[in-house]
Amino acid sequence: MAGRGRPVAAVVLTDEERETLRRWARRAKSSQALAQRCRIVLGCADGGSNQDVAAELGIWPQTVGKWRRRFLDRRLEGLVDEPRPGAPRKITDEQVEEVLVTTLERTPADATHWSRSSMAAESGLSKSTVGRIWKAFNLKPHQVDTFKLSTDPQFIDKVRDVVGLYLNPPDKALVLCVDEKSQIQALDRSAPVLPMMPGLPERRTH
Repeated sequence: MAGRGRPVAAVVLTDEERETLRRWARRAKSSQALAQRCRIVLGCADGGSNQDVAAELGIWPQTVGKWRRRFLDRRLEGLVDEPRPGAPRKITDEQVEEVLVTTLERTPADATHWSRSSMAAESGLSKSTVGRIWKAFNLKPHQVDTFKLSTDPQFIDKVRDVVGLYLNPPDKALVLCVDEKSQIQALDRSAPVLPMMPGLPERRTH
């Protein structure tokens, strides 16, 4: 009885191709996808139809047909994954390193921290590219953490006295608070500024 379905092109292997396919199919370091493609071609070379090979490997006949055609067109090279579509990379490792070093070790001349715009102007890259680099390395130049430490051994007692005046002031007493002008430090910071690092913002005392 005549075979059903459209005829398929026969796969004829050279001895070298057959040996290579067998080696790729059983090599531990081969990807599972490549190993399966090799088994498909070997099954086709043994005379199996797309349906027979698909049933033996537990895959769709269309998949067998695809890799049969790919092998016939390009032989062994056709079984290897092709490069993914998309524009080639335009940003070099040196440019990425320059942005990182500048962000971590320098500040702009007219500001306290880098913005995407100022870094783009400094590096010659686009603002979106600068943003992607910062995001990849978890850098956030616009954030600053503050902390307050006191080495005064009587600090806790003093805090209790001051807070107590607000919570329970004496009778007929007026409680006034005198503080430094906003954003002006009367004294040097009690601890050195801790520089920004990947994943950590700049940290300085209150």
